[in-house]
Amino acid sequence: METETEEEEDITGQLDEEDYEGIMFTQDTQEIMCNVQEKASIPSSWILLDSQSTVAVFCNSKMLTNLREAKCHLTLHCNAGTVQVTMKGDLRGYGTVWYHPNGIANILSLNNVRKKYHVTFDSGNTEEQGLVVHKDDGSKRIFRPSKKGIYYSDVASDVGAIMVNPVDSVKYKYSVRQYSSAKKARALQNVIGRPSTEDFIKYVEGNIIPNCNVTREDILRAEDIFGPNLGSVKGKTTRRPTEHVN
Repeated sequence: METETEEEEDITGQLDEEDYEGIMFTQDTQEIMCNVQEKASIPSSWILLDSQSTVAVFCNSKMLTNLREAKCHLTLHCNAGTVQVTMKGDLRGYGTVWYHPNGIANILSLNNVRKKYHVTFDSGNTEEQGLVVHKDDGSKRIFRPSKKGIYYSDVASDVGAIMVNPVDSVKYKYSVRQYSSAKKARALQNVIGRPSTEDFIKYVEGNIIPNCNVTREDILRAEDIFGPNLGSVKGKTTRRPTEHVN
């Protein structure tokens, strides 16, 4: 009989206990002391990137989707003692995290984030001073140090796009049908040799492609959602001859 499995956060090699447990050490200050009885004063729009935590635990439900009872419970060890966490949610662009509504902060484990993304730190970079999480699409999220020394990213203005790709955020401008048609347009563009967007539109409007149900609007939406077709851009790059030095 098949059993349904649920994606878990990877903690391989971190703990030897049979039960699923997590460790969260927080600094011993009034602002960030782990206290299940009374919430601390960390803004609910902050996401902390913690080098001493082994699991991701969030308290702000607005940042998560698909909140649900977990099939196994998390025993969370922190300064205040032991807490049982029984719910999970999905953080867009990152994956499954634990949800503890009585927690004091939204915390990502640096150790687990580095497994998904390239993370850098350059104390000499005044513009990006902090822990920089680099996405595969070239975008970044910077976790800057607070006055108390915790690294955070304030997502008050973009709760819907926390760790998400620009593609994921743009596609929600369109209906499911429009997004599906845009994907078909981009796939067709790749199949026919990745012409430029301008040429692709000419082929479609000139009925050059047989049995083509892609429209001009589909092509323009594809560029808006996925950006310029990189294969087309690279394919049109002209190599300049090297000047010979006598």
